[in-house]
Parts: sequence; structure tokens; C-alpha cells
Amino acid sequence: MRTQDHNTLQQVLQTASTIILGKTYQIRLALACLLARGHLLIEDVPGVGKTTLAHVLAHLLGLEFQRIQFTSDLLPADILGVSIFDREHSSFCFHPGPIFAQLILADEVNRATPKAQSALLEAMEERQVTAEGQTRPLPEPFFVIATQNPSHQVGTFPLPESQLDRFLMRIALGYPDRAAERELLAGADRRAMIAGLTPVLTPETLITLQGAVANVHAAPSLIDYVQALAEHTRHCGEFVTGLSPRSALGLLSAARAWALIDTRDHVLPEDIQAVLPAIAGHRLHPAAGTTSAPGSAEIARRLIESVPLP
Repeated sequence: MRTQDHNTLQQVLQTASTIILGKTYQIRLALACLLARGHLLIEDVPGVGKTTLAHVLAHLLGLEFQRIQFTSDLLPADILGVSIFDREHSSFCFHPGPIFAQLILADEVNRATPKAQSALLEAMEERQVTAEGQTRPLPEPFFVIATQNPSHQVGTFPLPESQLDRFLMRIALGYPDRAAERELLAGADRRAMIAGLTPVLTPETLITLQGAVANVHAAPSLIDYVQALAEHTRHCGEFVTGLSPRSALGLLSAARAWALIDTRDHVLPEDIQAVLPAIAGHRLHPAAGTTSAPGSAEIARRLIESVPLP
């Protein structure tokens, strides 16, 4: 990767960290997720900056942005688009929905019914949508950031496992620490700060960087490490199901992206361990008889302790 591109990625991180205070690790995870051509799920209580993070990334990366507010009465056509009869031409004309953008914010995705949630499935996996009997490609790059409220809140529909698996990472922002919140309260309005941002990347450069992720070298011993982590989740008896091959591929790709941000051309074990909580937390559910469900960080800690380093 060129030094200029590395400096640009660091500028994205630094600028985003001046708006989303005290959350550098989560911002870097979000950027690595995008570089790995994945999609991001942010699960947290309202008001901690989930939507703000999506707006900041869209501005800094120069991406066309659309927000879809998920509600209980949302229909698939509200997401994908609909054909409307054109009297002048005596034919139906397709009007694309908000899904036809480069960065999609699916806000409060678990407040919509499963039928509306499923409208995202093909778009996220195939990067295309089928509407009115015709398949249409989505723009590149294409990145979905979905937010969801905790499942115990009123009016939520839990995402099924098949939908959760479409998200490469799931993160939580959490409350800021005391110093960060004090700076937030005394600082400028975040919406005004976002409006004043200028892009530091172009979509074309971002596509180039996404392609560079695949060229980051992963030694055979590190591929063995990823495989050992996945196999442990399948045979340890702690989880209903273990990590799938797609999850293992996602873990390796995210680790490569994490290394790329550090301007390295090779993956270290620490890269794998850094992204593991966001990759594994929403895919591993405790087996029957478990007294409490561990969080993402605890799941990753147990896996790291149980599987020896190469």
C-alpha cells in the first residue's frame, strides 16, 4: 500500500475520533469491516452515537449515503423500489429504492418485521437486488451499517441467524468514559461538525484499498491458527453451533484489513485476536445448560486462552 493511502486511512481514524470520542477501537473495527468488503451491525442502547458513526464514515469516505428508518410497517418495496405506470410511455418504470446507494444506514433494523428484514439478504450477500422480476446490480463500493436496539426493548423483532451471519462484524459503542463525555458536553454540536467534514477518500480509492486487502500475506501457520479457532468452537461443546467456513474466511479477511490499516503487508496473530470479538460474538450462542450468555469480549478471551498461538 502506498504511504499516501496509509496516511489517508489514519486521517479517517483521527478525524472520526474527534467526533466519536473515546471509541478509537470501534471506529477502527468499522473501517476494517469496510475494507474487508463486509457489513457492520452496531447493537447498543439509543443515544450513544451509532447513527453518528455511519454519517461520519459516509462523509469522510466520500460515499453516497442513504438512511432507511426501519419500522414495524416497513415493506420490502420501501427498501428495494417499485415500478410505477408511466402514462406518457404506456409502460411501467422502475423507481429505485434507497438501497441503491454506496453506504446504507439501516437504522433500528430489528424494529421491522422479518419480511422487511429479509429484503436486505440478497443485497448484502449478492450485492444485487431482484425486483419486479429483474435483477439489478448495486453500486460499488456497497456497505451496510445496521443499528439495532437491545432485544429486551419493546417492539423489536430479533434478527434470525441467517441475517446475523450476513454481518461480518457486530460491535457496541457503549457509554463514553467521564473525560470523553465531559469533552462532548463542552464541545461543538456533532451534527454541525459532521456537516463541515470534507471527504479524504474517493470511492475509487476505497475500491483499490479493498482490493489490496487480499494481497496482505497470511503465513500458513496463521491460517492454521484461524482454522484451529474455528474448529475449537465446533467441538468444545460450549456453543450451539461453531464458526462456519464463511466466518473463518471473514475472520482472516478482517485480520488482513486490520494489518493494512497498520501499513503492514503481512498478518500477525494480534490482528486476528483484535478482530475476533467482533467476528465471533454474534455467531456463537451458548449451549443449553449455560447459566449466562458471555459477551463478545469474553467469548474471544476464552477462545484465545483455549487455542495456542502458532
